[in-house]
Amino acid sequence: MIVTFWGTGDAMGVPRVYCSCDVCEEARAEGRNRRYRSLVQLTDASFGTMLIDCGPDWRNGMEAFGLRHIETLLVTHAHFDHIGGLPEFADMCRWLGRKGKVYAKREVVDEILVRFPWLRRQIDFKPIDGKLTFGEWETVCWKVNHGKNGHAYAFRFTHIASGRCFAYCSDAIALQGEELEPLRDLDVLILGTSFYEEPYPFESRSVYDVREGLQLIERLKPGRMIFTHMSHDIDLSRNYDLPAGTAFARTGMLITI
Repeated sequence: MIVTFWGTGDAMGVPRVYCSCDVCEEARAEGRNRRYRSLVQLTDASFGTMLIDCGPDWRNGMEAFGLRHIETLLVTHAHFDHIGGLPEFADMCRWLGRKGKVYAKREVVDEILVRFPWLRRQIDFKPIDGKLTFGEWETVCWKVNHGKNGHAYAFRFTHIASGRCFAYCSDAIALQGEELEPLRDLDVLILGTSFYEEPYPFESRSVYDVREGLQLIERLKPGRMIFTHMSHDIDLSRNYDLPAGTAFARTGMLITI
């Protein structure tokens, strides 16, 4: 499977419209730090192409990666930065005369339809209840702590024949017990980390920072760890001296599982 990062930013994206920090100014001028809201494309010969999340920058990704249609989405939770593109996705389906498919936990589906009740005309919402199978990959979805923002969901994909596996956990913090178990012994862990070292009180936070993410390596033992969902605190032109096997996601970056 190939995982392509369309977006690697947090809820506000980078540059923030109100901000003139060095990272935001570099993002405007040169673009190394320009980050759209977090979204990944999954491509595999056994199932085709699907996306995890559909934020407000969805259309930019469709144009940038040359896609005119996509049928299947997975959604981690119903925050705007993860579902803001659904009306445009539905409009695409309407014009093409096709029905989109969105997989999410039942309460996530319910929250989406409270906000956008008309989407059910063009989208077949499929509440997740148990394991899913996409081609040669088995998928599990489970609840994770999202700090002051309540909870979100993460996804783990395991190749049925080879056992290769990766997880996408974009919006989580301070995971314990059963929340952590599906993140163990992965080939690749994609983890959301908003700051390198977040300075704000813990009770006001909702996503890991990089230093906390690095501390998870010894407990979870992933083959590789990729950081996404980054705020304007992370400067990709800076050397953070990350350990081997870890990296910051970059717009357009591809990894193979």
